[in-house]
Amino acid sequence: MSVFDNFVKKNNFIVCIDSDGCAMDTMNIKHIRCFGPCMVDEWDLDQWRDDILNRWNEINLFSKTRGINRFKGLAMMLSEVNDKYCEIDGIKALCTWTEDAPELSNDAMEKMIKANEIFAKALNWSIAVNKGIDALPKEEIKPFGGVKEALEEIHKHCDIAVVSSANPEAVKAEWDRFGLLPYVDVVCTQDMGSKAFCIGELAKKGYTLSNILMCGDAVGDLNAANSVGVHYYPIRVRHEEESWKELLAETMPRFLEGNFDMEYQKELIDKFMDNF
Repeated sequence: MSVFDNFVKKNNFIVCIDSDGCAMDTMNIKHIRCFGPCMVDEWDLDQWRDDILNRWNEINLFSKTRGINRFKGLAMMLSEVNDKYCEIDGIKALCTWTEDAPELSNDAMEKMIKANEIFAKALNWSIAVNKGIDALPKEEIKPFGGVKEALEEIHKHCDIAVVSSANPEAVKAEWDRFGLLPYVDVVCTQDMGSKAFCIGELAKKGYTLSNILMCGDAVGDLNAANSVGVHYYPIRVRHEEESWKELLAETMPRFLEGNFDMEYQKELIDKFMDNF
């Protein structure tokens, strides 16, 4: 039985919230300390470390590809390394896999390791990243300012779902540590399917699409909302606390009163895209 089978709709409205980089201030620390450095180490790229790490952060944090799947980001970065710095054996095979595979995960990667050496290296990298993230100081993993207050107020009127592509153990531990889980009705993570799939499954519980709001910090979150036909509210990188205040003060009243129209949605998306 899936989490969707157990979830029961309580309100007419539901707010879906991404975790990393949206509610939790975790994106920067994970990429700057774990994702990029582990890639440099796995492929022995230390002589170009600074330039490569800066480019990794640009791709994954500060551009419209922010929040991209880890293996897609890896393929993009290693393609650039192959073109600019040194040959990366198997790069074409990795790029093809990230474009065509129905699932991009450690388990899916493990099934490919006999096909090409790059898959074994990519799996080693991903495992090292997870270990690095687990070792990060817990005091440095925290919600953005205003998140708990916003969740408390939103939950008075709406069901709340976490809709994240992160692993379930990390999401639940982080949200529980800061007392956020009492305001959450269902937690949807990478093991349950794409964000679009999860939003679609939640919609089947009886919400009208105009009563569903997806909050995220990446273009992928916007695309997930658009694919299902629900509203999108952006948490803007480098303006996260401000975004949460605006959500509570401006957007939620519109959402609950049925005034979240196409013009307002376009205004939010334009502000979001111009921020990159």
